[in-house]
Amino acid sequence: MKLTVVGCSGSFPSTESACSSYLVEADGFRLLLDMGNGALGELQRHIGLYDLDAIFLSHLHADHCIDMTAYFVTRYYRHDGGMAPALPVYAPEGAEERLTNAHGATPTADSMSRVFDFHTLKPGSFDIGPFSVRTEKVRHPVETYGIRLEHGGRTLTYSGDTGPCEALHELAEGADLFLCEASFLHGKEDIPDLHLNGREAGEHAARADVGRLVLTHIPPWTDEERNLADARDTYSGPAEVARRGAVYEV
Repeated sequence: MKLTVVGCSGSFPSTESACSSYLVEADGFRLLLDMGNGALGELQRHIGLYDLDAIFLSHLHADHCIDMTAYFVTRYYRHDGGMAPALPVYAPEGAEERLTNAHGATPTADSMSRVFDFHTLKPGSFDIGPFSVRTEKVRHPVETYGIRLEHGGRTLTYSGDTGPCEALHELAEGADLFLCEASFLHGKEDIPDLHLNGREAGEHAARADVGRLVLTHIPPWTDEERNLADARDTYSGPAEVARRGAVYEV
């Protein structure tokens, strides 16, 4: 599997990065995990507008899904060759309504579903293209899913947005790469069931015995170097902060 960080800023885009969006490729199949603010522009640095094969939306907060409204425009009003075929989108219940309302004025009530083939997420196991997928509901104010992707004997886990929880440990257990949110600072923010801090991300990585920890979804106001140091205090394996455009071979 090849993982490309399209965007990694939390809550809103920073001067250095769009919001959450991660491209995962295997056997020629391209799966995008989230499409937050600014992600569509960045995605075009890596692939063409119509090269995606599926999209996974961990939840329906704007910093993880709002550029889907711009992507709707590119697919519905395709400038060459007519409307693009419906693209599979795996998302929490209500995604079609959420995106239609966010767009504001679709040509018809079902326009969004004409370009996106919505599949409602539930906890469980299924396949997306060549990937064996497991999803579990994690702890966040809205319905949110973490995801575990397996292919060719290798495993990638993406936390989505979450506070500490057993479901996240199960998804991450033994993963070769753990892409984990670290929005808060240890000792500063302490809001249950919202986000992790760097220390908690490291604790989850250590307990799950992952091969590599990559911290992501760090808001512009959060000290990423302190978060990384806190993660390294609790996790002894390779750890780093996600950067726009970074590529990992999993």
